[in-house]
Amino acid sequence: MIVVVANTLYKEHYSAMPMRHSINKLPGDQTQYLYEWKFDGQWNNRIGGTVANELSPIVPGSKEEFIFEHYWGYNKASKKTTFEYQVEHISWKVGQVINPVFEAEIGRLYGKKFEPYLKKKPYSAFFADGSEVTVRGAGKIRV
Repeated sequence: MIVVVANTLYKEHYSAMPMRHSINKLPGDQTQYLYEWKFDGQWNNRIGGTVANELSPIVPGSKEEFIFEHYWGYNKASKKTTFEYQVEHISWKVGQVINPVFEAEIGRLYGKKFEPYLKKKPYSAFFADGSEVTVRGAGKIRV
């Protein structure tokens, strides 16, 4: 349903694929998270990492704040119109990611132009505890 609404109302380009996950507690107050999605009949795409269990509030001015604490979204509707929408959620807590994992058929999923960037070992990885999110259509911006 999210794919249909986002693609129809907000002109996104989302796809729905079967997913599965595993969450394993590890010694040393860490948890390993792994999320996989099935593409063309195979479970060969995954993202995850080992995360320190101690979560902290997001520090103002941090990279985590830049990634997680934005409350407006924009998407091109046409050459002269941009959709604007508001995203609402509580402030999330974050944990340190150790040993991030990202393995995917990048060229087929995202396009060949992303391969030079996404085939490298991740430079940074973020984990947040998350919450429910509300998306409200705010309007259109015309040029």
